[in-house]
Amino acid sequence: MNRKHFLSSFIAAATAFPSFETLASVVDNERSSFKVPPFLNKGDTIGITSPAGYITIEQIQPSILQMQSWGFNIKVGETVGKRDFTYGGTDEERLADFQKMLDDPNIKAIMCARGGYGFVRIIDKLDFNHFIRYPKWIIGFSDITILHCHLAKNYGIASIHSKMCNSFPDDWLKAESIQIETILSIKSALTGQAMTYSAPASINNKLGKVNGILVGGNLSIIETLAGTKSDLDTNDKILFIEDTGEYLYSIDRMLWNLKRSGKLNKLKALIIGGFKVKPDDEGEAFGKTIYEIVLEKVIEYNYPVAFDFPVGHQKNNYALKCGVNHFLEVSATGSILQTI
Repeated sequence: MNRKHFLSSFIAAATAFPSFETLASVVDNERSSFKVPPFLNKGDTIGITSPAGYITIEQIQPSILQMQSWGFNIKVGETVGKRDFTYGGTDEERLADFQKMLDDPNIKAIMCARGGYGFVRIIDKLDFNHFIRYPKWIIGFSDITILHCHLAKNYGIASIHSKMCNSFPDDWLKAESIQIETILSIKSALTGQAMTYSAPASINNKLGKVNGILVGGNLSIIETLAGTKSDLDTNDKILFIEDTGEYLYSIDRMLWNLKRSGKLNKLKALIIGGFKVKPDDEGEAFGKTIYEIVLEKVIEYNYPVAFDFPVGHQKNNYALKCGVNHFLEVSATGSILQTI
């Protein structure tokens, strides 16, 4: 074979097959598209389990009655009422209970009874093979951020960041309107209704409009997942964060971690939810507000930033669909987030 013929054959062969860069782009595009579990209909079953902290059957009764009033059946897991110190049963019991609900074809959604601490102790032992084939909505926040991140990173399956059983009002008729609205947002998320949330204008906001997949959750949890199999991929995503019970310097440190690990530099947008901050120790004033801490980390980026969003460890903690496309507009009159 002469050199000219060889080169022309080589070029033809090379163009006939996708390059490494092309393949990588295809993989990235596939990862950017999440699978959305089927929405629920009346008569469907929601399972309740305690994969983290301890809770009693009495404490979840208001949530059971409310979800039944929406037309859903409820299956209470074996970990509700069990206790192993701070946990809802031993690691083995919580693992087995959650696994049963993942694999049960009759359960269409799983609500975590409460947060606390403990999911990280069982996440790597869960078998998601059946769940991948037949995904279902998983509901929770705080410690459950681990699961939202794990599903996003490994399987590209959407989930619901929202209040849990321990946040349902004991008496619906006496509940504050904001408590009722946030609980009803769970129903809206589960049944596939269009969802729109707003936040007040802030002089600290960075204005703009974007479309993108929403991911996020508790900041301290997201930080601790760095380098693990559950490490959250934030590239080309709308990231929301919230936290509670942290000092300002701790929040600053965690955000430096996100910045240095590249989690802030390729965002579509950043949403800042509620941050319940511990007061500085006497003589140890940090000297920056939560607004200043955040803006310092994103000053070089051009994407929108929305502060004071109604998500987090607070009464106005609305259900957000992780892994679902959203439209975000941050303007001089406030912020709006809508499912697409």
